[in-house]
Amino acid sequence: MRPSLLDPLFAPATTLDGVGPKVAGLIANVVPADTGGREVRIGDLLFVLPHAVIDRRQRYAIADAPDGALVTIEVTIGRHQPAPRGRGSVPYRVFAHDDTEEIALTFFHAKGEWLQKALPEGERMLVSGRLEWFNGRPSMVHPDHMVPVARADELPALEPVYPLTAGLSAKVLRRAILGAVARLPDLPEWLDPELIRRRSFPALRMALHRLHEPSDPLDIDPDSAAWRRLAYDELLAGQLALALVRAKLRHVPGRPLTGDGSLEAAIRAALPYSLTGAQEQALSEIHADLASEKRMLRLLQGDVGSGKTVVALLAMARAAEAGGQSALMAPTEILARQHLATIAPLAARAGLRAAVLTGREKGKERAQILEGLAAGEIHIVLGTHALFQEGVEYKNLALAIVDEQHRFGVHQRLAMTAKGIAPDMLVMTATPIPRTLVLTAFGDMDVSRLTEKPAGRQPIQTVTLPLERLPGLVERLRHAVAEGQKVYWICPLVEESEEVKLMSAEDRFASLKPVFGDALGLIHGRMAGRDKDEAMRAFKDGETRILVGTTVIEVGVDVPDATIIVIEHAERFGLAQLHQLRGRVGRGAKASSCVLLYKEPLGLVAKQRLSVMRETEDGFRISEEDLKLRGEGELLGTRQSGTPGFRVARLERHGDLLEIARDDARLVLERDPELSSPRGEALRMLLYLHGRDDAIRLLRAG
Repeated sequence: MRPSLLDPLFAPATTLDGVGPKVAGLIANVVPADTGGREVRIGDLLFVLPHAVIDRRQRYAIADAPDGALVTIEVTIGRHQPAPRGRGSVPYRVFAHDDTEEIALTFFHAKGEWLQKALPEGERMLVSGRLEWFNGRPSMVHPDHMVPVARADELPALEPVYPLTAGLSAKVLRRAILGAVARLPDLPEWLDPELIRRRSFPALRMALHRLHEPSDPLDIDPDSAAWRRLAYDELLAGQLALALVRAKLRHVPGRPLTGDGSLEAAIRAALPYSLTGAQEQALSEIHADLASEKRMLRLLQGDVGSGKTVVALLAMARAAEAGGQSALMAPTEILARQHLATIAPLAARAGLRAAVLTGREKGKERAQILEGLAAGEIHIVLGTHALFQEGVEYKNLALAIVDEQHRFGVHQRLAMTAKGIAPDMLVMTATPIPRTLVLTAFGDMDVSRLTEKPAGRQPIQTVTLPLERLPGLVERLRHAVAEGQKVYWICPLVEESEEVKLMSAEDRFASLKPVFGDALGLIHGRMAGRDKDEAMRAFKDGETRILVGTTVIEVGVDVPDATIIVIEHAERFGLAQLHQLRGRVGRGAKASSCVLLYKEPLGLVAKQRLSVMRETEDGFRISEEDLKLRGEGELLGTRQSGTPGFRVARLERHGDLLEIARDDARLVLERDPELSSPRGEALRMLLYLHGRDDAIRLLRAG
């Protein structure tokens, strides 16, 4: 049960003055939490933080006021000039002056009586708003504040600026936020007193007060003590939730998986190359985990083309030696089938049977696979989420491998365990994740990194080209295709949209068709599964030589003899995605190239991105740069993926607090695994406050 002390924060925002259902709907657009369709609560408003401050402390003479700036001026009200009768489009003007100049205060659709009262002639007033100069004459349209000099203290000296959405006024939002802060109950302190002292953290109420009612512009800086206090709370809630998940997953006992190495040796003998040092290191860590009594929970991070699949296959061979089955779950059908194509022939050399199970297997074919799994005749199964649906029974599932972790959050990891399946778990990702993000999203896992590329891989030459030079590029590709090379051509969209004027895959396919004819193929996410497979097969077998597509080919598609990739509108893609796409070439022994086509003019961030791509192929460096350029929310595509999107913490600014939060969370649970001490009870409130109540349900589930 949620502590009743928190009830005021879980009340709907519509219980605040001035917030009806319509305003609450607008506020939902600016609340940083993913509300998941539920109504906005009062607690959500606490964490709508200002991104700037309007400083009204300085007073300007009208003549000295800069054009277009928000200024505060002290004036004497002169004459009123109402709009002529029947001409509603003409504004109502009030002329005012100081010793230096006259100014027109301009109002559209205003009530004359109200203005006469608000701005009486001869009154000394403080007026604040955006001042603009037209033909040497100053004017201010709809001032933000107008107060008599005698009541100057009513003018907010510093006014926080919040993110807004169409239809939501700054005044209404600010009033709602201050209303929410006023409803904050007196919560017990959940932070360690020594940490508070060392970091000069204010109490929660004081931190919120400083951010929402700043007395200095520095108060709303993400590096201020107030902001860092709230960021630490959020990071601690996340780390505590992960530590509870880890405790729960580890709580289900594992079983030692040891083998004689015979099946693994047979697969190694069938490989045309030897493993890199990094692969051997990762395997020895995995073997140690498998042999232990505790369940394995390991993240295998490997850059594009670093050989994760082979490591996974050898781990699955070890599970088979111990009499267990393995399941490898991929994010897409294409990838699951491709894993089958890579793994099945090698597994067969060791006498192991591999099968694929996705939503597409139906009827008799599906029934046979399910029988094989239940009887233990299938040793390795590859597939999508279908692997863990109702009706799929395993005889002895010992190892679960999840490919592309960032599409598969903590909740899904728990769901697998909840099915009564307690396999060892290996999670693989080709998206190099900065160290700080590994801690936030996967703090419950041990980490292995593959940092080398297999022998024989050629570097990829990366060039940037403006779209104006497209005809020359097409001509060069014509020669490349004539020499037998294969080319990917990536577009940002499937079909042209009204809002975004970008080249779509279908348009580009149509424009290249006259040049390349039947050598041209098309693939995108809206095609039926079988059509996608057919497009990939034709490209693989060389029936088509240029494959125009969307980012559907981003993850794991493997055509070793593809040597050129063109990425159109490269300025629209994030660094990590550009890096993933580039990794589709350079997989064979031939030199490869990547052409980044961009539309001028380029923004600063886009320029930086493209230059990082030219300079390096190191995915880990690219991911660190991406974090600096974009912040963590977009990096993991958090809005969709069940990984932590932060409301307050900015990892590029608060990464140093993350390690402290992780150590703090682990220490707390070692001393108080049930969170039943006074600090434990307070930490439960923190988990509720930051929407991590799933973790509290784990405590109750034991």
